Amino acid sequence: QLQLVESGGGLVQPGGSLRLSCVASGSDFDYYAIGWFRQAPGKEREGVSCISSRGMHTHYADSVKGRFTISRDNAKNTVYLQMNSLKPEDTAVYYCAAGGTTVQALCVGRSDYWGQGTQVTVSS
Repeated sequence: QLQLVESGGGLVQPGGSLRLSCVASGSDFDYYAIGWFRQAPGKEREGVSCISSRGMHTHYADSVKGRFTISRDNAKNTVYLQMNSLKPEDTAVYYCAAGGTTVQALCVGRSDYWGQGTQVTVSS
């Protein structure tokens, strides 16, 4: 089993940057694809970005391509989401999730484990 803990959220002005971290405890972290999801008030949860178990493959939602970068450090059991050029519409609770599957499948929600989430607010 994996336990996932997100951190790094906060309040940032439009155009600013944040880096989210997802730290996993448990076994076999490098077996799992890891993804970032977000859910804004009144909206469905959406897959933002996912990375394969060894980091060879990534997937991004069209809305964040060119602005967000996902990476992982398996030695530290950590996945990062670097978010640049943030917009007010990026405001949401961001969750990380793990799945023993492909990045494409994970990013549509086929996950085995979820974290508790971290709030990101983009506002002036």
